Amino acid sequence: MAFELKQQMRLSQQLVMTPQLQQAIKLLQLNHLELSDLISQELVENPVLEEEIEQRVDPMAERAAGEAEAPIADPNAEGTKDQQDIDWEKYLEQYQSSPRTGSEIRRDFDDMPGYEQTLTRSESLAEHLMWQLQMSDADSMVREAALCVIHNLDDHGYLKVSMEDMASEGNYTVELLEDGLDLVQTFDPVGVGARDLRECLLLQIDTHHTKNRLLRSIVSDHMEQLTKRNYKAIGRGLRVPMSRIVDACKVLATLEAKPGREFSTEEPRYITPDIHVIKSGGEWVVQLNEDGVPKLRVSNYYKNVLSGVKKGDKEFIQEKLRSAQWLIRSIYQRQRTIYKVMDSIIKQQKPFFDEGISRLKPMILRDVAEDIGMHESTVSRVTSNKYVNTPHGTFSLKFFFNSGIQRGEGEDVASEMVKQRIAAIVNEENPRKPYSDQKLVDMLAGENIKIARRTVAKYRDMLGILSSSQRKRLF
Repeated sequence: MAFELKQQMRLSQQLVMTPQLQQAIKLLQLNHLELSDLISQELVENPVLEEEIEQRVDPMAERAAGEAEAPIADPNAEGTKDQQDIDWEKYLEQYQSSPRTGSEIRRDFDDMPGYEQTLTRSESLAEHLMWQLQMSDADSMVREAALCVIHNLDDHGYLKVSMEDMASEGNYTVELLEDGLDLVQTFDPVGVGARDLRECLLLQIDTHHTKNRLLRSIVSDHMEQLTKRNYKAIGRGLRVPMSRIVDACKVLATLEAKPGREFSTEEPRYITPDIHVIKSGGEWVVQLNEDGVPKLRVSNYYKNVLSGVKKGDKEFIQEKLRSAQWLIRSIYQRQRTIYKVMDSIIKQQKPFFDEGISRLKPMILRDVAEDIGMHESTVSRVTSNKYVNTPHGTFSLKFFFNSGIQRGEGEDVASEMVKQRIAAIVNEENPRKPYSDQKLVDMLAGENIKIARRTVAKYRDMLGILSSSQRKRLF
């Protein structure tokens, strides 16, 4: 079989993602803080870009500048004295008594320690335990094994790694690690170093309730029934009246299930809304949050020097000019798209903004996409990782997109509204007689909301609500 080379011409159409288009899509997905960081980075990397700073007049600074420019009287101004005959001591005394200028005040503040230098952080659980380890008089080998145990504790103070795994990774025997664990379990907080909840509670009982044998028996022999709140089964198994079981469980409720809770180093996460929705003149108005986002412009200096630079430098400046212009245009397009999407959401969810979550309507991405004439994928990017501040609270933009649940009569209701209704019913129930999932189904049906029991169980799990048996309280 013979092979031969041939040349052919073919005309075809392809969709190509240009770098500019990729940048525009990336900008759509950024939230307020991420956009601010990206602009700050571009200001550093692109010399053609500059921040448009609004000129504001500070009356205090003007007064300080005026005082600084005021001439200081020369104590030896009379006559024509030689410079060496000036009474410098009197001159300096008058100078120091004169008002201080704004620049001098700022210089004093510059000498003070920065904000970062005054920040402190809370002590971690590992640091707290290692401090106690240093104060102990245990054998050096046991202390090394205890240090290995401390490094393998989780944030709640539990040891989730087996002794065999720790022994295989280090030069320790299982017996030595057991001794190290016994030492750690004597430290504060009580219960640290436990391998499960049962051991954690037993450590606290042995320390604070040594004489309460019933309490120890409940935890050591009936932990499974205790987690299910099956107090009757515990009473039958221990042959103890229900009143004593209830009293023991009241004591158990005072124990700490997570010993490392007070040493948690997890910092709170703050949400900066990208959009504010306010009511003005009886209408809902969209305001984009532009605080902290610099306004960009192209530097006139680089525009003017284009004609007098070398060819290589000219190409570099032109490339940066194109990049700067595209970035400014993309940011404007991003803000405009977010505004259009939010305006469409307000139009379709107006009952929510007027009355609250109870009036949230079912809505999908296609509803907004068709309203503003854009693709669903664009709406999805705009609503990702962005938040809006409303009179009813701060919500993710994804919050407004819900599947619909059929009602017997009238319009369908949003799934999010049903979740909130389930949470409200559970909050109002009698904790001694909590509602079962089937009871919740019947109560929702009485409100003309048809929903299956498995759907109620799914929504309950999503809301972090326990089952009726686990919600039951005897005290």
